[in-house]
Amino acid sequence: MVQEVSQEIRRFILTSIPSVPHLEAIVLLRQEANRSWSGETLARFLYISEAKADAILLELKQAGIVVSDEKGAPAYRYLPASDKLREQIDVVAAIYPKNVVEITNLIHSSSKNKVQQFADAFKLRKDV
Repeated sequence: MVQEVSQEIRRFILTSIPSVPHLEAIVLLRQEANRSWSGETLARFLYISEAKADAILLELKQAGIVVSDEKGAPAYRYLPASDKLREQIDVVAAIYPKNVVEITNLIHSSSKNKVQQFADAFKLRKDV
């Protein structure tokens, strides 16, 4: 069953999620919020390279979606920097399984540098 994707959530996806692996990582880390994630572990779950997983985790940290887990090797936990960000991610996580094609197409639709947009979007949000 397809669920309506609101304009606010469309805007959030377009401005804040640079790739499908970023979205998959966010959804996975949210689902397993009590777990610490290394790039190696995330790579295995998402079928991506460890280098790509490390980069995604670092970008999610810069965006205020995860925090470093200071237990030795680099590891991260899901902990959004604000309630608003947590709420937006909750909505995306809820509607994504019902709208995989639409949301994936939305992510791919922008031809701009999504990684830079991702970082910039959260720099602005941190001031709010």
